[in-house]
Amino acid sequence: MLGNYLIGLREGLEASLVVTILVAYLVRSGRRYLLPRIWGGILLAVLVSLGFGALLTFGPRGLTFQAQEAIGGTLSLVAVAFVTWMIFWMARAARSLSGELRGQIDRAAEAGRWSLVAVAALAVGREGLETALFLWAATQTATGANTVSTVPAWQPITGAVLGLATAVVLGYLLYRGAVRINLTRFFTWTGAFLIVVAAGVLAYGFHDLQEAGMLPGLNSLAFDVSGTIDEGSWYGTLLKGVFNFSPQTTWLQAGAWAAYLVVTMTLFWRGVRRRGRPQAPVPTPALDKQPAA
Repeated sequence: MLGNYLIGLREGLEASLVVTILVAYLVRSGRRYLLPRIWGGILLAVLVSLGFGALLTFGPRGLTFQAQEAIGGTLSLVAVAFVTWMIFWMARAARSLSGELRGQIDRAAEAGRWSLVAVAALAVGREGLETALFLWAATQTATGANTVSTVPAWQPITGAVLGLATAVVLGYLLYRGAVRINLTRFFTWTGAFLIVVAAGVLAYGFHDLQEAGMLPGLNSLAFDVSGTIDEGSWYGTLLKGVFNFSPQTTWLQAGAWAAYLVVTMTLFWRGVRRRGRPQAPVPTPALDKQPAA
């Protein structure tokens, strides 16, 4: 629950910030009459994201075991690629995000009736699709789909829902000016955490592809500590849920995990040091002052 809660919080807060900026800018620029188009685009993005999540969950059912493993492994690798791109993009774009969105709103407001709907749908939908894919992959990893697992499926799902709900509340409080968050620091530390989670999802994806027969080395184990670490214990559940640790790990899994973690984390912290860490929260139109009543 903890791992997926933080994923839901991080991804949900990104989407909430986008919504906050869009709504606050229209309110402050005296264009409240355009708000229904924004909400329409957001609703469309939410429905598409939910549909995508349902397709990921129920689509592979009925297929052969090998086919399910092949689809699951491939989607896990895609999820890691998307979330890695998102982590680095958000770290670079945090400062200019509000300016880019304001420019898109101005152009869309002049272009036509459905242009603003499209801007909101694309801005929020991108976050929604990435969240659905990565949460699905992380849940598959945590629950050990198609294997015997000690982690009930409701736990990671509940954690994700609670994280998203917290993000919505924080987004509203930011809009009302009730709280201020150092967004640069928040996205830095949650980005580092997501890299660790993504490394586990990547290793799990490689294992799925091994079970599907698409990659070799399924029986070549780097270590087997299943007799020492009980997956049903509190520490076993913690290792599985947060770090996606598997007591039986192949050499390919271990190599993929280590290579991704070392390379990605190194590049991430180099970027953080290069940009520096401002002490004040990142300014956005939604956070600078109370929106007009």
